[in-house]
Amino acid sequence: MVQITALTKEVLAAILKSIDEGIHVVNTEGETIFYNEVAAKHDGMAVDEVLGKPLLAVFPSLTADSSTLIKVMKTKKAIYNRAQVYLNVHGRRIDTINTTLPIFLENSIIGAVEIAKDYSRMKLLAESLLDLQKSLNNNRGKKTANKVIYRLDDIKTINSEFLRIKAEAKRFARSDSPILIYGESGTGKELFVQGIHHESLRTNGPFIAQNCAAIPETLLESILFGTSKGSYTGAVERKGLFELADGGTLFLDELHAMPIELQSKLLRVLEDGMIRRVGGTENIHVDVRVIAAMNVHPGEALRNQKLRSDLYYRLNVFTFSLLPLRERKEDIQLLTDYFIAFYNGKLAKSIRGVNIELEDFFIEYPWPGNVRELKHTIEYMMNVCEGSILCRKDLPAMLKQYSAPVTISESIGKRSLSLRRNIEILEKRLIADALNRSKGNIKQASKLLEIPRPTLQYKMKKFFDS
Repeated sequence: MVQITALTKEVLAAILKSIDEGIHVVNTEGETIFYNEVAAKHDGMAVDEVLGKPLLAVFPSLTADSSTLIKVMKTKKAIYNRAQVYLNVHGRRIDTINTTLPIFLENSIIGAVEIAKDYSRMKLLAESLLDLQKSLNNNRGKKTANKVIYRLDDIKTINSEFLRIKAEAKRFARSDSPILIYGESGTGKELFVQGIHHESLRTNGPFIAQNCAAIPETLLESILFGTSKGSYTGAVERKGLFELADGGTLFLDELHAMPIELQSKLLRVLEDGMIRRVGGTENIHVDVRVIAAMNVHPGEALRNQKLRSDLYYRLNVFTFSLLPLRERKEDIQLLTDYFIAFYNGKLAKSIRGVNIELEDFFIEYPWPGNVRELKHTIEYMMNVCEGSILCRKDLPAMLKQYSAPVTISESIGKRSLSLRRNIEILEKRLIADALNRSKGNIKQASKLLEIPRPTLQYKMKKFFDS
């Protein structure tokens, strides 16, 4: 029986040592009984400096009240994803995110185990990025820093609904009210937001974008609001993104990934324009226009409690829903021609266009990645194409596997000779070209096509709204 117990301990130790997270186990006396190499690396210690020693002696900045391991043994309740900042015996600052669990044996607590993730380096990187952003503002001046690249006119469309959205965005851009944008991944949300900033009265002010899902929850608050000296060990006075965006626009992407608790602080900023740095006591006024975006529907985010209802109603002054590419099929040929021209210049190619079979495929394919997927598809195809026309054989492997509805040309094994089918294809191309040349102006397009305006509207509905 003793041999089995010893073997079990060896196997358990081997498993815990192989886990790519810090594992720290203490007994009820607060002494470390297991400590793996990953935890030692996080804490800047050697395993033998910690193993068998009292926890509070090795990490002197911790107390019985601040240590999550000791607190869990006292309360007998688990703590999940709690940030902890402390000093090791060498004076090095450690930042971790801990999940701490009590260990029970026959209903009696015998110790606690902590699973730790190291965010020290990530925190330093985030702080360095903030310092770099601040340096850019100081060196180049607020009026020239953080210039946007895109304008609303860079959004290519002949879709009447999208053209209406762009026109509305230009009107609303001159307001200082917050904006909420919903759109699937790849629909061009940041491009759209940059266009709004360019059209706004803040065009000479900073434009700062932050993806709320790209930063760990525990760091996002200090990234947004800054830190005050002494808010945690080693903390210094540092401006957050709200202060760096003063006089300009702060774009918060994937807002639904922001912790609910932090959303309440964002709501307060929207209400009174005041922020408070992490650990600070002073209120700081900022003049920032907030534009938020989500790639899930706001209704879904509210139902799943990913978005506070009061924050939603505060942001919902101006709302834009960017259409997915499958709902603006008339733009597919326009965008295809645009990306071909773009990559012809970039890749020194002379591709003239796509063949009819590929054009049919592009219209039928649902484009789950939207415009971004179309762009990357064209880029791939132009790199592999050996002729002057893109063909279906040039598609990426994943798209070749797509089971599109069978077209007439495929059903007979060659291009269809159907007069009706080919006339429809030609009509669609001519209409798309006319709308492109007239920048979506239906009256001008009908003149170019030499057909009555009602006829053009009927054909647009027939070809593109299906």
